Parts: sequence; C-alpha cells; structure tokens
Amino acid sequence: MQTTDIVRRRAAERRGDTLGRLAAERDIWVSTGHPDHGPHQVPLWFLWDGRAVWMCTSATSATARNVREDPRVRLALADTFDVVLLQGEAECFPDQEVPADPAEAFAAKFGWDPRTGDGSHLYIRVVPRTVRAWRGEQELHGRVIMRDGTWQG
Repeated sequence: MQTTDIVRRRAAERRGDTLGRLAAERDIWVSTGHPDHGPHQVPLWFLWDGRAVWMCTSATSATARNVREDPRVRLALADTFDVVLLQGEAECFPDQEVPADPAEAFAAKFGWDPRTGDGSHLYIRVVPRTVRAWRGEQELHGRVIMRDGTWQG
C-alpha cells in the first residue's frame, strides 16, 4: 500500500471528517459478543443524531440477544482506508417504546419505519465513548479523537 501522498490531518480535521461521514453514510458494522455464542458482526443501517448512533434490528436477532446480555459494542464504518471505529455501550428500545424523534429521523432517512413493519424490532442507541479515525500509517499516532466521551483536539 502506498501512502506517501497522504497528508496527515490534525485532530480537528479528523473530527470534522468523521462527523461528516457519520451524517452521510448509511451502513455501519456492529460487533457484539455473547459469553456462550461468541463474537458476532453484522452491517446495519444507522442514523447519527449528532450525539449517538441509532440502529435497528429484529428483536430476535443475534445482535439484539447479544446487546441485551452485554451492551458493549464496537462500530466501524465500511471504508478500510479511511478508518472510523467507535466504541460504547448499547441502550435498547423496543420498537413501540423508542423516542419519536430518532424513530422519525430513521424512517425518513431509509424510507422504512420498523415500528410499522412485520415482527418486532429493537432500536439500539450507542453514544460513543471512544472514537478512532485514521488514514494510512502516518495517522496512526493521534488516531484517538474521542476519549471517555470527550472529543480530543
């Protein structure tokens, strides 16, 4: 991999780029774990509300089962060159108990309202505690742009 043309971004630029991607992108990889069933990773549609990531999945999915058992999750945007990793704890909302604002925003973004679909769904909210972002080797140093829920730089 050639990385010589990459200009190292300052923390504020990384934060801005990360927030832009969170607002614009639609898919995020969700990694969960279960003491009996092991690790699980799946892509889900997501909504960034400016503070938290909102996702939705079937209430009976492995992801739903895992976050109920252990709320610790890791999230990753899909681009492996422009890496964005988030870590936090999941808060779960059954589809009939989810706050209206994120549910309406989720439905508007995707044209799908899980509250009115077949079966029951679980909304999962993750407020990041740690965010890492980097492009190439020269950005590995300083890749933590949020620590303990506070943006760095």
